[in-house]
Amino acid sequence: MNGFIEVANIDELNDGNMMMLDVKGQEILVARVGDNYYSVDNRCPHMGGNLSKGNLEGTIVTCPKHHSQFDLTDGHVVRWTDFTGLKLIGTKILKSPKSLKTHEVKLKDEKIWVMVE
Repeated sequence: MNGFIEVANIDELNDGNMMMLDVKGQEILVARVGDNYYSVDNRCPHMGGNLSKGNLEGTIVTCPKHHSQFDLTDGHVVRWTDFTGLKLIGTKILKSPKSLKTHEVKLKDEKIWVMVE
């Protein structure tokens, strides 16, 4: 599996759970939803919140810091903070919404493998 790094055994991650791993000096998040596994950068692009400490509902991860939400399937922004009104507008001007970087995941021999560049 050229370029992929073994990060965990599949039995280490139950359905609906996620965990942070250090891979090549980079924090990544690995999550399991049903029989699917996803991997993204662990730090929220808004203010650097630790996504592994956030909430996972389906494939949507919510940052514990300002409640930004991202879809793990492709990293797109679902909600950029839970601010409203002028505070939300100001936040978007100062730091425009940015998707999470995703990492390809493969399963082989009961192991989770992730492509991290």
